[in-house]
Amino acid sequence: MVRATSSAPSQRMLRVGEQVRAAITQVLQRGEVRDPLIETTVISISEVRMSPDLKHATAYVTPLGVKDHDTVIEALNRNAKYIRGRMGSQLRQMKYMPDVRFRDDTSFDNYKKIDELLRSPEVSRDLSADDGEDDK
Repeated sequence: MVRATSSAPSQRMLRVGEQVRAAITQVLQRGEVRDPLIETTVISISEVRMSPDLKHATAYVTPLGVKDHDTVIEALNRNAKYIRGRMGSQLRQMKYMPDVRFRDDTSFDNYKKIDELLRSPEVSRDLSADDGEDDK
C-alpha cells in the first residue's frame, strides 16, 4: 500500500511527541540535570516534534525570565544525552529512545508581533472603516 506523503505529522508522531515532552518535563522538574544554568532557569517546553521514524525529537523550549535564550538552549543541548538517558523510565514502551535536540520556541514572539500589528492605528482604522460599511 502506497501512502501519499504529507508534511503533516501522523497521529503516532503527535502522541509520541507528547509522551517525550512529558518525560523531558519530568526530568527537568525533578532537577536531575546538574547544570547550574538549567537548575536555576524555569524552562517551558511548548512542543516536541518527532521525526517520521520516531528516532529524533526536536523540543521547542522557552526559558522564562532569561534574556539570552541561546545560552540555555546550548546548555540543554550539551546535556541532551543525559536527559535522553533519564527519560528511559517513562518511555519503556518505545523500541528506540529518540535523540533529543532543543530549539528556541519563537512562536510566542510571533504571536506578540501579530497582536501588535492588529492593535496598530492603521489596522484599527481599516477595521473600523469596514464596520461602518456593513451598516449601510
